[in-house]
Amino acid sequence: MRTRDENEKWLKPGERIDDLQCRGYDIIQNKEVFCFGMDAVLLADFATGAPNGSVIDLGTGTGVIPMLMQARGKGRHFTGLEVQAYSADMARRSVQMNGLETEISVVEGDMRQVRELFKPGSFSAVTSNPPYIKGNHGLENENSPKNIARHEILMELADVVKAAAYLLGEGGTFAMVHRSERMVEILSTISKYNLSLKRLRFVYPKTTSKESLAILVEAKKKGGDGGLK
Repeated sequence: MRTRDENEKWLKPGERIDDLQCRGYDIIQNKEVFCFGMDAVLLADFATGAPNGSVIDLGTGTGVIPMLMQARGKGRHFTGLEVQAYSADMARRSVQMNGLETEISVVEGDMRQVRELFKPGSFSAVTSNPPYIKGNHGLENENSPKNIARHEILMELADVVKAAAYLLGEGGTFAMVHRSERMVEILSTISKYNLSLKRLRFVYPKTTSKESLAILVEAKKKGGDGGLK
C-alpha cells in the first residue's frame, strides 16, 4: 500500500487525493475545477461494460468511471476521452499513481472529433456522464472548467450519442446517466442513431421522493427487438 508521502508527489497546487474505497484506489481532484459526484458512481455500477473487450468513457473528467469499472472487472482495457487539458492531466496522473497504465489510457480530445481519433467500431462498450444543462444560460464565465462540465457548452446530447454509435462495434453497449427531465429527448436521440434501448433505471434522491432525479440508460448497437428491462 502506498504511503501519503508517496501519493502526494503526484499532486499539483490546489489538488487533493480522495479514497475511492475500491481496491485501494485513490483519485486526484481539485474542487476549484470539478469533483465527481454520485452519478458517476451509479453509472460505473450500472454499466455492463465489456469484461473481455475495450471500453471508452466519453468526457471522463478525472477518470473516475474507468477506474471504478476496471476495479469491478468490467473491461479488459479502458480509455478515458477528455476535452479539457487539465482534467485529462489529472486523470492521467491518477492512473499512474495507482499503477494502472496498462489497463487505462487517457486521451485528450473532443468527442465531436472521434472520427479523427479512433476507427469505427473500435470499442465493445461506451459510457458517459455528460453535461446535463442545456446552453450557457447567461453564465458569467462559460469557459470555466466547472461550467464546461455541467453545461452543454462544448458538446450537446446528440454529440455524445453520435460518438457512441460510431465507436461501438456490433452488439456493443452504450451506458449513460442523465437528468430524468430530458428522458424523451434522450430516448429519441438514442433511436435516431440506431441504438436499441435495453435497460432503463430511475434514480431517486430519497426513498420517500415521488419524482426521479436521474436516469441510467443502456442501449445496444444492432440489438434486435428484444425487450426493455
